[in-house]
Amino acid sequence: MNMADYGATAQDNRRMHVLMLSDVYFPRINGVSTSIQTFRNDLAHLGLRVTVVAPDYPGTDNEADATADIVRLPSRAVPLDPEDRLMHWGHLVDLDRRLASAEFDLVHVQTPFAAHYAGLRLARARGIPCIATYHTHFEEYLFHYIRFLPRSLMRGAARWLAQHQCNALDAVVVPSQPMAATLRDYGVKTPIHVIATGLPESQFAPGDGKRFRRTWHIAPERKLALFVGRVAFEKNIGFLIDMLSLALHRQPQLMLVIAGEGPALPALRRQVSAARLEEHVRFVGYLPRESGLRDCYAAADVFTFASLTETQGLVLLEAMAIGLPVLAIPALGAAEIIIPRRGAVAAADTPEAFAAQLVALLERPTKLATLAVEAVAFAREWDAATQGARLAALYRDVSRVSAAVPANRALSVATSR
Repeated sequence: MNMADYGATAQDNRRMHVLMLSDVYFPRINGVSTSIQTFRNDLAHLGLRVTVVAPDYPGTDNEADATADIVRLPSRAVPLDPEDRLMHWGHLVDLDRRLASAEFDLVHVQTPFAAHYAGLRLARARGIPCIATYHTHFEEYLFHYIRFLPRSLMRGAARWLAQHQCNALDAVVVPSQPMAATLRDYGVKTPIHVIATGLPESQFAPGDGKRFRRTWHIAPERKLALFVGRVAFEKNIGFLIDMLSLALHRQPQLMLVIAGEGPALPALRRQVSAARLEEHVRFVGYLPRESGLRDCYAAADVFTFASLTETQGLVLLEAMAIGLPVLAIPALGAAEIIIPRRGAVAAADTPEAFAAQLVALLERPTKLATLAVEAVAFAREWDAATQGARLAALYRDVSRVSAAVPANRALSVATSR
């Protein structure tokens, strides 16, 4: 790209105003919230303006959000999942009128619930393109929460819904090639673009592991396996607890730290109690990303992960960024991080074999040190600025295609009303 091309691109960026809609955002901590924030920061550096529409959470500072181009809509709690909120449909329907003074070039939907339909409705009303990021593998997700219906029925419904929603869009973004292949298998015909969430430079700042151990009264000599993430059934954390019981035969001082909260927490506490593992499992809840969480990573010896449903596995990269070796099952999107075997070891999918691999790593400090160096180098290849530039380029391309077919766009708007 020559300087003239760069100037034209920068000028295009300054003109672009993107509306992002999501059923979840901070202060709710999860991968979607992190992805939105990471991309917003890098898109802003490229000159794009991004306005986010998200639920209002109890205690949210709406005045501060307004100055940051965040629009909060009234919401209510989601049954069976008190962490999440459901935006009132009436306010979503009224969104186009509420934002009448703002011109947008494109709508980017981040979740497939109310935000998807509201975003598509607004985009069609304005005759602008609508894209979405497919963050979650719902085929292996819904049956954990709707247990009274057959698993096969829930899987079929999730596939149909993903196909139907994606084929109504102008483009689909996924964070990994395996997820792109999954959507194509569903019958998605809309163009699919693989753009992973990257790591900002701040993720590479070291933490204070000794401080974490002092805070949580964990002896310096104890070996720590760590899980960080939403404490949800689809994360397969119960597998790690079963694995721990087996690993303790050879590492009797081993402890599993679980950092996060979520709907599976009561069940996991019961599992720990039934196995009499209270002295070997520490639940530490959500930790502040800029202090406690970084210290938590630094205190651990190995990051352990058994989820089979990750579309990317961003938390694996976050662990690797501070030099924490990873032992994880290489399933779906996480495989792209694990299979290169740079700072990570591909784990077996049985508790017995996983436990044996963990113990073998803990008994080889030289191997762990080598993995730590490799992990940081590998994580740096997932640069947030590069991924942000790729998303900005997609925005421009989709907008140009949309502008080139105004007749078709007008027909779409007319038929949707």
